[in-house]
Amino acid sequence: MAIIRFLDDTGQIRYGEPQKDDTAKVLQGDLLGDHQVTDKVVNVSRLLAPIEPTNIFAIGLNYRRHAQETKAQLPKNPVVFMKATTAVCHPGDPIRLPACATRGPEVDYECELAVIIGREALNVPVERALEHVLGYTCANDVSARRWQKHGGAGQWVRGKSFDTFCPLGPRLMLADEIGDPQSLAISSTLNGQVMQSSNTSDMIFPVAELISFLSQDTRLLPGTVILTGTPEGVGFVRQPPVFLQSGDQITIEIDGIGKLTNPVEAAS
Repeated sequence: MAIIRFLDDTGQIRYGEPQKDDTAKVLQGDLLGDHQVTDKVVNVSRLLAPIEPTNIFAIGLNYRRHAQETKAQLPKNPVVFMKATTAVCHPGDPIRLPACATRGPEVDYECELAVIIGREALNVPVERALEHVLGYTCANDVSARRWQKHGGAGQWVRGKSFDTFCPLGPRLMLADEIGDPQSLAISSTLNGQVMQSSNTSDMIFPVAELISFLSQDTRLLPGTVILTGTPEGVGFVRQPPVFLQSGDQITIEIDGIGKLTNPVEAAS
């Protein structure tokens, strides 16, 4: 089943099962606990990111061909960083180019499969890890490359956490609908041109291994979002480099989940 988070005609935030006519059947209860879909149908006035994350963990260099294009050695353990929860951006809302990026274009796109934890995970073995997954959605790990490499003294969080740098959506697909998360086509399209086209089977560390690794002596709370890495085709490795510009439109698509589209605009 697909679940969306949205504003209804009264401005109330709701969860629901999307219908074909810009309406949704209202979800009653706690998305991260006991809930059920009712027969009550309301209009979807505005689509929101499908979850308000309690934490956002992200994984770098987790696709083999992406490692090859960056001429990096395959990591022996997952490369972990975090993104601020304030970076979350709704479907259709603009990605804003930060005003402090004063040395020219540097903002890059990264299509990613986002995992949403539904049940607290702590010291979870790999073979039980997927039991803690509520569902999956599309993500764009937007990255200011010079800030990523130099603005944080070697730490990536700053260049990955500007406002609007974590678009999520358009919907949450429950885990049983997706099945195997390691067999999903994933792509990004910039202004109609396909930039990334791959499959989650190219991950170095599969979803179950990531959950198990991250849960070692660390509680993954319900609502935790894990961004699982990006495939080859990012902008900074291209010749010439391709960075996001005001007026662009970037779309992330994952098989079985849908399309997450955001325009790009300069900082106000």
